[in-house]
Amino acid sequence: MTSLAANSVAASPRDCAGGVTLYRYHLSGHSHRVQLFLSLLDVPCRIVDIDLFKGEHRQADFLALNPFGQVPVLIDDGVVLADSSAILVYLASRYATGSTWYPGDAITRGRIQRWLSVAAGPLLAGPAMARRIRLVGLDQDPTAAVAAAHQLLAVLEHQLKAWPFLAGDNVSIADIALYTYVAQSPEGGVMLDGYPSVVAWLRQIEALPGFVAMAGAVHA
Repeated sequence: MTSLAANSVAASPRDCAGGVTLYRYHLSGHSHRVQLFLSLLDVPCRIVDIDLFKGEHRQADFLALNPFGQVPVLIDDGVVLADSSAILVYLASRYATGSTWYPGDAITRGRIQRWLSVAAGPLLAGPAMARRIRLVGLDQDPTAAVAAAHQLLAVLEHQLKAWPFLAGDNVSIADIALYTYVAQSPEGGVMLDGYPSVVAWLRQIEALPGFVAMAGAVHA
């Protein structure tokens, strides 16, 4: 059995040995949103790749980190956290206090939480599922997932016509939580041509200092 430590990689100059370790699957949007945020914050980290197709997420040493057997998992100075949204909140609270990523005012935090819930609901059921059906080759009709994706994109288009970012005038972890699966929507057969405000928002995220694309993915 392969040790998880043997899968440690340096994916970019920013991904270096330090106090933070990220366990990920390189084509997981959940994993990428954490890797992207670490890079935007310029927090050095060590990346450990978990091969889901080989079942490494079901090995005992990984299950000891996350009993649900899901990536990503973050370790920071002995603190072990699973769930990408929880990790985004943690990183913003620890490494970006006083910033727009996760500000302290109740209104903005409420707006951000709304979009974190969207990331765990409509985003997962729509763009993420449509992409998974295609990439993994699931024996499943993608019609419902594609329809759900377009329904979400219509809501995002309306929102982003009014504001430059999802929670208001400033970029926040809400944008990071939704970015990857929206950007990769075409991999699931969901084209973005009819959503100009969404595409403009994607380009704003991609222009941020420290942006890193998902390895091996085709971006919109």
